[in-house]
This record gives sequence, C-alpha cells and structure tokens, in this order.
Amino acid sequence: MTAALDLLTPFAVIGATMMLGIMSPGPSFVLVARTAAAAGRGAGLAASLGMGLGGAIFAALAMLGLHLVLTAVPTLYIALQACGATYLAYLAFLMWRGATTPVAFGTAGEAPPESSAARNIAIGLGTQLGNPKTAIVYGSVFASVMPAETSLGFGWAVVLLLFLLEFGWYAAVALFFSSDVMQRRYARSKVLFDRLAASAMGALGLKILFDLALRAQRSVP
Repeated sequence: MTAALDLLTPFAVIGATMMLGIMSPGPSFVLVARTAAAAGRGAGLAASLGMGLGGAIFAALAMLGLHLVLTAVPTLYIALQACGATYLAYLAFLMWRGATTPVAFGTAGEAPPESSAARNIAIGLGTQLGNPKTAIVYGSVFASVMPAETSLGFGWAVVLLLFLLEFGWYAAVALFFSSDVMQRRYARSKVLFDRLAASAMGALGLKILFDLALRAQRSVP
C-alpha cells in the first residue's frame, strides 16, 4: 500500500503538469480547431486521436531517455527542430492556399466525403511530432518527477495517462468547433479563419527556422 501511495504522487504531478502544457494554445490547437470546423466532428476527432498517439509516443520516448539524448547531442536536436519547423510551415502553406476553397457541410458533425480519417490522424500525429520542443518538455517533466526506480507497469500507466489527456483535450476542442454554430461561423469567415490559422502556424515554423539560422551564424568563427 505504501509503495502504491509513493507512486501516486508522481503520477498525479506528471498528469497535472502536462495537462497545463497540453491546454496551452499552440499549433496543435489551431490544427484541431480548424479541422473540426472545416471538415466536421469525425475529422476533428481523428486529428485528436493523432495528437493523443503523438503524446503517447513522446511519453514513451521520454521514458527511454530521449531528453538526455537530445540535450547531449545538440546536432540531432537542431535537425529535429528544422524538420519540425519545415513541416509546420508546409501545413501553413496548405491552409493558406486552400483558404478560398468553398466548404460544404452535411448534417451536424458530418465531414465532407473527401475527408479521410487516416489522413487526419496522420496530420494530427505529424503536427504533434513536428514540435521537438514537446519532447524536451516531456523529458524534463519525467526526469524531475519520475521515481528513480519504477516498474514497467507504472511506465505504461503514465504513457496511457498522457494519451488520454492529449486525446481528451483535443477531442473536446474538436467537439466544440464542429458544432453547428461554429461551423456556420467558420463558413461565413473561412478565408479569414484559415489565413489566421495559417499565419499562426507558419509564424511558429519560420521563427524556429530563423532562430536556428541565427544560432548557426553566431557559431561561425
């Protein structure tokens, strides 16, 4: 009983700390909100599932010590940052280019026929994994809170917890933005909404690339 209680505290701290980070606005929020508003509830939930899977992958990697690897090998972290930033900028380009494309809705929550669940899961997963800073956050929290000695079962429980928190939050976002009211509002201001979303996501990607270029310039003797 005492051992179980000793593990309950880090379990709760990890969950509470990561939930605050998950709920903070970022490219993942923008993507799920836009997908749900544009393509319906099913598409938004599929993207949310991708976010949850990405969170579970980061949690598993953090358990394996990815944080230590990335901080010990700066070149690897820089490469991951560049790939992630490029992916975010590419998604922003697609959003901006498609802003003027009309969208047709069916019944409440019904996605357009061309919307693919697998595609939306992949986009959600790619967006989640496209931000290497998330791996650092996961790893830092795990390194500071995780007990020095823990069982494999506890590790898997933490991975499951992070999956449920990520998926649960973004599923709630998807359900809200796929409502009839939000879809009607989106339809009336699609160009503005899409381009604001594209600008936010693109700005983050470009900022990361700019910071990397500036850091590389400063390192040149």
